[in-house]
Amino acid sequence: MSTTANVRLQLFTVFVGIVLLLIKFYAFKTTGSNAILTDALESIINVVAGVVALYSLIIAGTPKDRNHPYGHGKVEFLSAGFEGSLIMLAGLIICVKSVYNFFIPHELSSLDLGLVLTALAGGVNYGLGWLLERRGRKTDSLTMIADGKHLKSDAYSSAGLVAGLLIIWLTDIIWLDNVVALLFGGLIAYTGFTVTRHSLAGIMDEADEALNERVIKILNNARTENWIDVHNLRIIKYGSQLHIDCHLTIPWYFRVREGHDEVDTLEAVLQAAFTNDVECFVHLDPCIPQACRFCPKQNCPERQQDFEKTIEWLPENVLLNQKHGYQYNA
Repeated sequence: MSTTANVRLQLFTVFVGIVLLLIKFYAFKTTGSNAILTDALESIINVVAGVVALYSLIIAGTPKDRNHPYGHGKVEFLSAGFEGSLIMLAGLIICVKSVYNFFIPHELSSLDLGLVLTALAGGVNYGLGWLLERRGRKTDSLTMIADGKHLKSDAYSSAGLVAGLLIIWLTDIIWLDNVVALLFGGLIAYTGFTVTRHSLAGIMDEADEALNERVIKILNNARTENWIDVHNLRIIKYGSQLHIDCHLTIPWYFRVREGHDEVDTLEAVLQAAFTNDVECFVHLDPCIPQACRFCPKQNCPERQQDFEKTIEWLPENVLLNQKHGYQYNA
């Protein structure tokens, strides 16, 4: 259901983007302002990116199959990379045109109308971006979050352009139009770079420190006396889907059924904590004598040392491929 709702919202976003694109190009045609052209060109990127995001959401929502055992979520990173490249290209084009018009000036007209239309488009973009980002966070959709942030950044650019155009209108200093356009062209290019950088990080399975800390906190809050430690934690994103690997240390004398019950409990905890799909691969490890000092299990028939304290699970120990007891071995 969430996938269908996301697709419908993204489709609406594309439609609104097309309307705003026409409004901005009408404003540019009326005023001849390079600053307004920067906003119009970025709207082309918004529409193209919106279409790509729409396609990405449809593909990412496709169930796993024989050829894609981990699902199709990685397409969201490709979508973000494509979007980032287009944003950078638009920013560079804007910068080149602005420099060109420093040497070959052009007339500006009807700036008052341009101000109104640019402000209107910026307000709509901000509202739509806020809605997309909110929906994306609710459903853990990276594509919608990225598109929402992009539209909000476009709205911030529009606000800056309105301020710049207002100064030009009041002072009648025409060359400031190129300065404003050059400034925001560079800002747009940098935005494209950050979007591309994020997509490459996802494709390369770069660790998400915030996500690691969130998962570790969830496990800390849900730990039982039978979970002696969790280590070798690794998280891979497939769009809005998460694949979590870890090693769980349990009492060495547990039967297979008892160990499997602990795995089921851990998986249920993680799946309940996220609204998106979570797939867990949990490897069971037997406890070691060195861990007795830090094992809270009561009435353990095999305890060899008295309990001293509980080791708090932190990225410093949970991400290591090492049982926690080894590091305290004398």
